[in-house]
Amino acid sequence: MRFEVFGPVELRDGSGPLSGRLQRTLLAMLLIHANRPVPVDTLTEALWHGEAHARSAAKLQLHVHRLRRLLDIPDRLSFGQGGYRLRVLPEELDSARFELLTDEALEQSAQDPLRCARLLRTALDLWQGRPYEGLDIPELADEARRLADRRLTAVEELYFAELVCGRHTAVIPELTGLVRENPLRERLHSLLMTALHRAGRQAEALDVYRSARRTLVKELGLEPGPELRSVEAQVLAGEPVTFAAPRSQPPVPAQLPHLARSFVGRAAELAGLSRLLTEGEDGGSAAPLAILAGTAGVGKTALAVRWAHRVREQFPDGQLYVDLHGYSPGRPVSPEDALDGFLRALGVEGTAVPESPAERAAQFRTLVDRRRLLVVLDNACSAEQVRPLLPGTSSCFVLITSRSALTGLTAREGAYRVDLDRLPVHEAQDLLRELLGSRVDAEPGAAAQLIQRCARLPLALRIAAELIRERSARRIGDLVRELADEQERLDLLDAGDDPHASVRTVFSWSYHQLPEASARLFRLCGLHPGQDMDTHALAALAGTGPGSTRRALDQLVRASLIDASPDTHLHMHDLLGAYAAELAAAEDPEEHRRAALTRLFGHYVHTAAAAMDLVWPPEGRAPLRTPPPAVPTPVFPAYEDALSWLDTERGNLVSSAVHARFHGWPDVTVDVADVLFRYLDNRGHYDDALTLHTHALSAARLRQDRTAEAGAARHLGVVHARLGHLGPAHQHMHHAYTQYQDSGGDSWAPLQLKNLGAVCTLLGRYPEAIGYFEQALALCPGNTGSELTTRAGALNDLSQVHIHLGQYEEALALAREALALAHQLGLPAREALARLRLGAVHERLGDYPQAHHCLAGALTLAEETGSRLVKARCHPLGHVLWQLGRPEDALACVRRCVRVARGSGDKPAQTSALNALGRLQLLGERPDQALGHHAEALATARGTGERYEEAQAHAGLGAAHSALGDGPTAREHRLAALALHRALGTPEARTDARPHSPATVPATSPRSPRAAGTAGLASAGQ
Repeated sequence: MRFEVFGPVELRDGSGPLSGRLQRTLLAMLLIHANRPVPVDTLTEALWHGEAHARSAAKLQLHVHRLRRLLDIPDRLSFGQGGYRLRVLPEELDSARFELLTDEALEQSAQDPLRCARLLRTALDLWQGRPYEGLDIPELADEARRLADRRLTAVEELYFAELVCGRHTAVIPELTGLVRENPLRERLHSLLMTALHRAGRQAEALDVYRSARRTLVKELGLEPGPELRSVEAQVLAGEPVTFAAPRSQPPVPAQLPHLARSFVGRAAELAGLSRLLTEGEDGGSAAPLAILAGTAGVGKTALAVRWAHRVREQFPDGQLYVDLHGYSPGRPVSPEDALDGFLRALGVEGTAVPESPAERAAQFRTLVDRRRLLVVLDNACSAEQVRPLLPGTSSCFVLITSRSALTGLTAREGAYRVDLDRLPVHEAQDLLRELLGSRVDAEPGAAAQLIQRCARLPLALRIAAELIRERSARRIGDLVRELADEQERLDLLDAGDDPHASVRTVFSWSYHQLPEASARLFRLCGLHPGQDMDTHALAALAGTGPGSTRRALDQLVRASLIDASPDTHLHMHDLLGAYAAELAAAEDPEEHRRAALTRLFGHYVHTAAAAMDLVWPPEGRAPLRTPPPAVPTPVFPAYEDALSWLDTERGNLVSSAVHARFHGWPDVTVDVADVLFRYLDNRGHYDDALTLHTHALSAARLRQDRTAEAGAARHLGVVHARLGHLGPAHQHMHHAYTQYQDSGGDSWAPLQLKNLGAVCTLLGRYPEAIGYFEQALALCPGNTGSELTTRAGALNDLSQVHIHLGQYEEALALAREALALAHQLGLPAREALARLRLGAVHERLGDYPQAHHCLAGALTLAEETGSRLVKARCHPLGHVLWQLGRPEDALACVRRCVRVARGSGDKPAQTSALNALGRLQLLGERPDQALGHHAEALATARGTGERYEEAQAHAGLGAAHSALGDGPTAREHRLAALALHRALGTPEARTDARPHSPATVPATSPRSPRAAGTAGLASAGQ
């Protein structure tokens, strides 16, 4: 059976002729996709031009059935996954046979030009007319143009072979006719000139050149190409004409840009693209498509070009590249212009490039069909700009870069998107080292600051490096100091007169494409004191509703002017923030900017207060001074939602409070500090707490508000105690107490007395601590929620004093009452502290099952509430686990306490946990390891002034040195421990100051085998 497409589509040697346009169209569509499935939608579109109705599929089945009856084997046309498939052998289809003969001829052109000519004439004789004649289908028209181009190439190859064979005189008439039919085909002019010159007709040959030149200049505005000019020169010189053989294959474009030096990092992104390339080799009907999206200057083009050069050998048919200028000072490149460049690069002569954009796109898809091509579309601005440039074959790979997310391509075309973030710090360091060499290692601190100043943007880092290199005397630190001012930073990061090397300029190309609402929101983002924002904060800044804010925000995200993280938070790096602030200062009046910040601060204060109302009810919190915002604030359905918001917004809340302190909103600073006190303490964020409460104390003094000053001093006292600064802690606590008394704040007195007792406990001043606790309990009988909260804390902390003093029954009664009150109050964080203390008492009493129950419950609550305060102090559970026969779990538990305490900076917890770990190492007969832990605990305790833990560390060191055979050193430490315990009045003073061991002390002994040391200021200020 034979299939013919050169001329009208025909079927030979079948059971009958084709009937009608629809049947010819169906067969033609199956033939151009021979041996591949053709989707039903593709066939119905071709048959009925988009006018198909609900019965299209049934009608198609009828036409398929009729076509099958004409085939020699009905199974040739089958239906399966992907659509209808027609099985065709190469020799059965005239167009396939033509291409096979042409390819075979090209292989023979150098060795046997005579055979090459015969094969090409045989191939050309197959042409009976225009391919797919009479069928007006875009896809068929594209294939027809491709075949016609291939035919002209075959003709040129034929006459080149004839000239090589010396038949120049015989081919002159044929070539003359071909030149007349194809006046813009330069190769034919060259061949005719060569034939005439070899026949001794030089004047006619030069006439052919002049005629060709006139035509090219008139029609295309172009001079003849190098080959035609070379032939003319040889004719004028009377030399034998030599020129290259005609292109036997389509040209192989190699358009990738220059590979930039000093490229570092991006290993994960490069691997992801390569993985996608490998997956694409498994087949599929669509071209693998990847998008590199990211903000200006983040290195999208550099990454795309780097990867493209790395894999170029996997694309033997070439690499196409175009800068679409989507974000550039000029006009974006239109799809039709980009296609024109691609088609010419693929060998299409100028006159053969269609005028219609749709036809250009179709011709491009046809030309690249089954070819292994890499297409890089750089700097795209929209999906609409890109779609016409996408191949329709899985043999091509398309890589797009854009500041826009190009969401439409991800949704419709299934593009794989890589959201390119700024360089990680270590990769930014590597880039600087590549650019500046040994200078980076000579000034490591300045280099780190430079990376931060440049927001880890490769473009900014390259400009900064150039600024350093161009002045040999300039050090990295010099430039860092010059870049300290954010606005001056944008001026400095400008590489001369090249707009592509100016940070401000490349940002502006994105900004000026924004609608007005999005542009205003972008400017307001520059006012935000932090870097992470959510839509509620942005709505407060803008003074608009969530819906309109979200719409404006979407534009910023799509333009990569702000980054959206999976947790719905939004980020703007320092350079973009500086640019936004610069625009706000230039375009928005000062009163508008202050109004925006007032709304933002109101949002943060009142939302934080609402969250804390769920996390820790507000007994003991002063009334808010900051007015509520005019826009809605978030609503928290449950405890977990409120805690999550506080965790996420902590940095913004602290940054806003500090900013407010220096720019005229002191009430905001005081309110944020008061609202966040319990949260920061329970979560162990002591560095933030120290910053916040220090500024709150200054703001309160600025306002001359003695009650607020007392509150800030109270909070600072707690923070200093957590950090092991017991002297400053006591000073702040005492100052707060006197301020409350002088300002008439009697309701705060019990709380502050409790806090003073807790600090005295850490300092080992137990009688004084007991006095403070008893006064606090007397002043808060529990008539109000605030009194109950303070009473629970006082009972809990007083229980710790009795533990230190060995009065376990009293400690047990106090801990049980504290737990009952915490449960009554419904405060999980407070209950965790109470369970911790009760478990410590049971552990001291040797009741290990009950101790395990209490301590495990405390740890569970700490996990649920995120309480690093409790997690750092849960080390008594380690000793309990050891006693219950679980030594590995015991060591893991205490090591975790040490890690948490170190991570938060909680020095008292760290000291007691280190001592606990040392005791377990002694129990496990590892005195060398115990030595290190107790030595660290001793150094920390001496630094903080914790006399009880200092005594415990000396005792542990004595036992460790004794086990290691160093008797004199062991005795020194035991005597030091004994002296401290005698001064403290603790029961260890009545022993030889050895650390107790369950191996030597019965489990039922009231003098438990270890010292708990869990407390300290476990509930101060709560």
